[in-house]
Amino acid sequence: MREATSIPAMAAAARRAGKQLAAQTGDQRSALLRDLAAALEAPANVDTLLAANRADVDAAKAKAHTPEQLSPALIARLGLSAAKLAGLADGLRQLAAMPELLGAPQLRRELDDGLLLERVSCPLGVLGVVFEARPDAVPQITGLALKSGNAVLLKGGSEAQRSNVALLELIHAVLRTHELDTACVTLLEDRAAFRGLLECHDHVDLIIARGSGQFVQLVMDSTKIPVLGHAEGLCHLYIHANADAERATAIAVDAKCSYPAACNAIETLLWHADARETTWACLAALAKRGVELRGDPATIELAAGLPVEPASDADWDTEYGEMILAVRQVGSLDDALTHIERHGSRHTAAIVCADEASAGERFLQAVDAACVFVNASTRFADGYRFGLGAEVGIATGKLHARGPVGVEGLLSYRWLLRGHGQIASSYGPGLRPFKHRDLG
Repeated sequence: MREATSIPAMAAAARRAGKQLAAQTGDQRSALLRDLAAALEAPANVDTLLAANRADVDAAKAKAHTPEQLSPALIARLGLSAAKLAGLADGLRQLAAMPELLGAPQLRRELDDGLLLERVSCPLGVLGVVFEARPDAVPQITGLALKSGNAVLLKGGSEAQRSNVALLELIHAVLRTHELDTACVTLLEDRAAFRGLLECHDHVDLIIARGSGQFVQLVMDSTKIPVLGHAEGLCHLYIHANADAERATAIAVDAKCSYPAACNAIETLLWHADARETTWACLAALAKRGVELRGDPATIELAAGLPVEPASDADWDTEYGEMILAVRQVGSLDDALTHIERHGSRHTAAIVCADEASAGERFLQAVDAACVFVNASTRFADGYRFGLGAEVGIATGKLHARGPVGVEGLLSYRWLLRGHGQIASSYGPGLRPFKHRDLG
């Protein structure tokens, strides 16, 4: 295990390696990503990765009745499969095929004859990424870092240690074949390293925290480094009065059941008082899939014959991460918006409705969330599904990046000015005027 005191040296090495990575051409970084994708799908590597992951999952399940036990949601996020590795590989190929953003001019402006200003994208530098469970985050984050020319220090949870180490060894093997310094992707292994990372404000440019709200808040309270938080996904689905039953049912089942441990799965279903038949169809389908329903009195009355437990006040503020859903009747779209504003986590909200031009557009404009959908499952809130290749997380704040954070969220920019001896005191009122002519 590395000591916390070595973290500044590791971050300094990462910065040097990141500069080497950023100096690669876009084609070279794309080739690196394609090779990493191929390595994730190579049968021998798949066997090694899944064996390491099985050991992690078995160890987590063995703690089921101890103080260290993990929640069912965390255990679900911990698992890898051949299909999940194939999806990660596909995401890396998406990244490889994306246009090159690093070094791209975002603005070109002629201030005067022979005085050209450019704003050019550049890496943030060194990223520190801390996350719980989810070993699939390792290749996702690595891919985004490689594409954007950033070095990354990864700190995963101890529950995924074997999986994370196996993934890192694979990543380092690919980096070496491209004659790149493996320090650009570093795995921190213990609690002391976690504390050291948060104290490394002279060397780390951004901390990205993925996990529970409590975990993200702990990170924010423990460091001077800027933090991009990926926290709770208390997502809502609202069934409008005129929603089609078949459409609403398909969306509700997908949004809750396709991967209930995901942060973009719904935790609360709201339904309009005039959508009784549609809502009953949704609840029946959800109950058939094994979802535990917790409802307000109106929902319990509607769902006669279906197993619905009374909801408590806490249910409206709970991210279950498992097959449990809180259900409430609302009297209007305004009531739904008020509930989402009060109880949502500003992650993702969706509406099912027939009048997309009125109720749908109003919902899009009124909901304050990173992702807002009309007639689509909340499970689309994902970097891979958005065509970003991958994501470092889904940010629910409003500064720097919001929603699924892909390559653009890991870039900053610099202002570059090229002149021929001009001086600023030559310009201004009564002096030489600026042209300020934007160039194509």
